[in-house]
Amino acid sequence: MEKQLFLLPVIVFLPMIGACVSYLSGRKDKGLRDRVVGAVSVAEFLLLIILLATNGGSEAGFDVPGVCGMGLHFTVDGFRTVYGAIAAFMWMMTSLFSAEYFAHYRNRNRYYLFQLVTLGATEGIFLSADLYTTFVFFEVMSFASYVWVAQDERKESLRAAATYLAVAVIGGLVMLMGIFMLYCQAGTLEIDALYDACQGKDVYIACMCMFFGFGAKAGAFPLHIWLPKAHPVAPAPASALLSGILTKTGVFGILVISCKILFHDAKWGTFVLIVGVLTMVAGAVLALFSIDFKRTLACSSVSQIGFILVGIGMQGLLGEENALAVRGSLLHMVNHSLFKLLLFMTAGVIYMNLHKLDLNDIRGFGRKKPLLAAVYLCGALGIGGIPLFSGYVSKTLIHESIVEYIAEISHEASHIGYLGTGDMKIIEWLFLISGGLTVAYMCKLFFAVFVEKNSDPQVQAKYDAMCGKYMNKTSSVVLGVCAVLFPVMGVFPHQTMDKIADMGQGFMGLAENPHVVHYFSWTNLKGGLTSILIGVLLYLVVARMWMLKKEDDGTEKYLNRWPGVLDIEEVIYRPVLLTILPTVCGSVCMVLDHCVDVLAKALPIAGSVESGFFDTITDSIVVFLRKTVYKDSPQPHELEEGNELTYVAGRFVNGIVALLNRTIWRKRPNRKDYIHRFALGYASFKENAGLIGRSLSYGLILFCIGLCATLIYLLISMLR
Repeated sequence: MEKQLFLLPVIVFLPMIGACVSYLSGRKDKGLRDRVVGAVSVAEFLLLIILLATNGGSEAGFDVPGVCGMGLHFTVDGFRTVYGAIAAFMWMMTSLFSAEYFAHYRNRNRYYLFQLVTLGATEGIFLSADLYTTFVFFEVMSFASYVWVAQDERKESLRAAATYLAVAVIGGLVMLMGIFMLYCQAGTLEIDALYDACQGKDVYIACMCMFFGFGAKAGAFPLHIWLPKAHPVAPAPASALLSGILTKTGVFGILVISCKILFHDAKWGTFVLIVGVLTMVAGAVLALFSIDFKRTLACSSVSQIGFILVGIGMQGLLGEENALAVRGSLLHMVNHSLFKLLLFMTAGVIYMNLHKLDLNDIRGFGRKKPLLAAVYLCGALGIGGIPLFSGYVSKTLIHESIVEYIAEISHEASHIGYLGTGDMKIIEWLFLISGGLTVAYMCKLFFAVFVEKNSDPQVQAKYDAMCGKYMNKTSSVVLGVCAVLFPVMGVFPHQTMDKIADMGQGFMGLAENPHVVHYFSWTNLKGGLTSILIGVLLYLVVARMWMLKKEDDGTEKYLNRWPGVLDIEEVIYRPVLLTILPTVCGSVCMVLDHCVDVLAKALPIAGSVESGFFDTITDSIVVFLRKTVYKDSPQPHELEEGNELTYVAGRFVNGIVALLNRTIWRKRPNRKDYIHRFALGYASFKENAGLIGRSLSYGLILFCIGLCATLIYLLISMLR
């Protein structure tokens, strides 16, 4: 047993060692580098298979003491082993596919270095035994995967990477604040000991903070903004991992909260369910409106994460009767990981041939390419919940958990945190409609790429001539192996998917499954067929009749009908973080600066200590803030050309300063102008700052907010 347990740190750190070896070998021989990356990925998968075979579903642990004082703690059980194996499988497949995909890319050494580092960090999260270890590897994973998004180094790639890193840093800091509060209340961060340690204690605030951090990585609404921005610009193999497995590290954290801390908590289940419904519907609507192949898949990931969160929420609501929800949410996690592995690699095949992803440009590419069409259909039919494919099984289990709640548990709706029968019927219909939206946007992609012809006959002839030449044999085998999984698991669910659920359900507190589900009975088929019918109608009405516009020359073109005003990042997040907060905080700093001057005059030591000493300190703080947090505020001469809110605020501040100069500060006519000093700091920053500083400023903003929030929380706790 000790030898098997020693595999845990090997599984985590082997990819990181392999990352260094691959980088060094790549500087001498690119082919050797590719073989090293492939060998490390295959070895990692084999280690997980060995662990799965030797340890099974039993629980055991391994500690690495002395790391940052608390040490690193790893453990293994059925769920962790299953998901560690899925992660390793996905890395192995994308590594084999990457050899062809990255053949003409620059900076491949850098990509493979961080790819393997991220693999080790991801395995560290799934095998972590305490939240401290989870957090350490969570941050390593977030920063290493940032490089994936910025790989192309184009303007849009760097902007999307900044968004990704901002969400990761902000989420990580909020999560850390939650972990601090949880440790203060529970006295432990060991995952399996948290339930008993938290009994009788109010840990909702700590759990909400952790949910914020984990939900940001999972892509839960409204923290989903990085997914539609990062996936279209990231390389396709990276997108497959970002969507398929990195989002599941966030779901893993949410499962820890829901199943190890607030176990069978109806109020918490209600909250997760509502977030799940919003995420499920919002992502599906965004995907239907998208006309970019990879962006559609990214928005689809948001929606599918919503399905999983619905299942997790139902676990809390159903309490002891939650077997269907437990197994459904677990299996849909597995399904979604594998779906997005296949679908994003399909998008990669299109991109590496055309270097385009707009549906109007790639229209007709898949005609006369039966292998690529079959591969895509397996993924599309699976994620659409079509019977005889694996996605139908997991969606049916989650749907039946909602039906079970309506039928048997709704009489307890009077309790706080429970939803009534009417509420749950609305949620059931939203579930079915979201499933229909999934069918609709997958049909949109299929017909646009594999059925319709390109508007330019010459372009279509060029696409048709690529038959048999659009991917090599290795890529064909990789896509084929991934595709065949879904019909096999869908046709034989009891022999495949039920076995996976049996192994992983213990992590969620389910000892045994009391239900024997007849997946292909009329009762269960009815829900899936309803979603399919809704999807066909939505495709015909929205995608065909509304999104397609006939041009003057008789050709048709897909239009992006999504209003820009509904872009949360551009309308809310960026203005708040980059304009409103700097303006407000800058004004507060100015007031505090002058308060220090007044205090210096009033102090008894004013005669012996020049008040300019206080000016110097304050000026230094202001310049530091201008170089970090408030770097994006416009310079004074740009105010009239810049944001109207900033301009108005600047004029208001100038008026206040002028008034105070004539009254309180009338004895100091030579006082330096604060706004001028603001501009000097800004100019200095603009000259010296780089990309890293621009990204980390989000974290500094949140650090200030988090510090203030923590102090307020501690003050309230003391007053109690």
